[in-house]
Formats: sequence, structure tokens, C-alpha cells
Amino acid sequence: MRLIRGLHNLRPGDRGCVATIGNFDGVHLGHRSILQRLLEQGRARGLPATVITFEPQPLECFAPETAPARLTRLREKLTAIAHCGIERVVVLGFGPRLAAMSAERFVHELLVEGLGVGHLLVGDDFRFGHGRAGDFALLQRMGAAHGFSLENLHTVTHAEERISSTRVREALARGDLEQAEHLLGRPYRIAGRIGHGDKRGRTIGFPTANIDLHRRVSPLHGVYAVRMHGLGPAPHPGVANIGTRPTVNGRAHQLEVHLFDFAADIYGRQVEVEFCLKLRDEQRFASFEALKHQIQLDADAARAYLERTPVPTP
Repeated sequence: MRLIRGLHNLRPGDRGCVATIGNFDGVHLGHRSILQRLLEQGRARGLPATVITFEPQPLECFAPETAPARLTRLREKLTAIAHCGIERVVVLGFGPRLAAMSAERFVHELLVEGLGVGHLLVGDDFRFGHGRAGDFALLQRMGAAHGFSLENLHTVTHAEERISSTRVREALARGDLEQAEHLLGRPYRIAGRIGHGDKRGRTIGFPTANIDLHRRVSPLHGVYAVRMHGLGPAPHPGVANIGTRPTVNGRAHQLEVHLFDFAADIYGRQVEVEFCLKLRDEQRFASFEALKHQIQLDADAARAYLERTPVPTP
């Protein structure tokens, strides 16, 4: 998959494609339906399928303090899009300049002059450009003028409700990992690189692999039974805490994973943590002894659950 970062990196050979535009946070089943349709249209026209997305996501620019939790970092999102077979992704840096661009200029510079779009797929509620002035009707008019066709993407539903990133976040927030998996089409995972923590866990018998979330807000909070992928041919079971560690001078959100029966040096490894079962919410304990006792209970519960739950076949 070719990654194009910004309009300035478009080449003459990038002209001519079918395209869709969106955040695609989580790359859930609704998104994957869109990407499948995009591939079908590309094959029918002999044009590469191109996804246009933004980094950061627009709400993170307009309202960073209240923007929703990211389901996927950019790296995770690009990996998921690539797995769907998409040929190209254009990542537009979202900031004041892009936010101030008129809808007409956006269409002309990106879709017409930059990519030479032959066919565009968007939802009929899609809004873009300065003041969100651009809409489906404007795209229809400009498409007729500049020679690209437009297709309305119909809503994909699950249990008679629209599949959306918001619904996935809501499921994760209430600990309903099964519902999140139904919406995503796969178990929810967080990817990252294992770094050094304060090594406090090993002093109470529970060393942890620490992963920087690179998120202002986490979609998950609490203690979970998990499997870590990326350390070998099979995922490794463990128990994880994701949150601010209130007993240990809580700070920015972080993910800490204690792997069962594991002692190798894995600092710097890129891994994925699959969340299998929520065990409890994060809580403050009166002492480290009380914390240690609860961690042992959590580890026992996670181990028992994972032992009786088979690893899904890829």
C-alpha cells in the first residue's frame, strides 16, 4: 500500500483513482464494507482504490479536551486499511490551514487537480470544508462539472443499529468486549512498543511490560485478561491494567501487562495486546500489600478464563 502524506507529496502518477474520505477510526465492519465497495469500484474502472483520511482527526484539532478516545493510532489504522487490500492512503495533516480551506477549494485542489478522482464514495451526511459548508449536494454539482461520479454509502447496521466508532467506544467503556468484537469484526487490540516503566511491579512479584498508549484519552479503563501478540508464533496470556494507577500516584494513561510464566527481555518489541475479558474497574488501595493481594486475585481470574477460552483461529 502506498502512503502519501500531504498534498505536497502527490505525484503526477497518483492522478486517476476511486476514493473515499473519512476518519476510519477503528476500521470497524461499517468501514470495511465501504472499503470493499471502493475496491469493487476500482476494479470495475481499472483504477486504484484510495482512502483519504486525516491526522490528527478534526475533533482533536477543534476541541482537543473533549475529543473522543482514539480506537486506533494512525499506525494501527493504516495497518488495518492495508489488510483490506486498499492500494493507496492519503493522510492530510489537519490543522488551521486545512480547517480554513473552503469546500470548493478542497474539491478542486485534492480531488480534481491532485488525485484526478473518477469516482467518489461518501455518506449523504458527509460535511467538509470551512464551516462544514461542503455537503453531498455540492459534491454532486462539482462532480458533474469536473467529470467524477458520486456514490452514496448506505449505513451498515448490526442488531438494527448503525455501526459506528462511537458505538465501539461505548461498548468498550462499559466493558462489553463481545459487542465491540461484533462491531469491529475482530477482538479489540492496542498496539505499541514495550518500554521501560518504573519497575515497581517486579518489587511485588508482578513485573509488567509497559506500553505507551500515545493517546490523550483511553477507550479502555480497568483490569483485563489479555493475550499479547508479537512475541512468538502463539499469543502469550496475561493480565493487564490500563489507566492511571491511582494507588501509585496516578498519572497519564498507560498500559501495563503482566505475562504469565514469562521472563524474557522484550524491551523495544512491537506488540499487540488483545483484550479478552474485563475483570474489574481500576481502584485505589490502602497499601501495597492490599494491591498485591488484589493483583494475585486478578491474575488467577485471568489465567482461569484464558485457559478455558481457546485462542481464535486467524
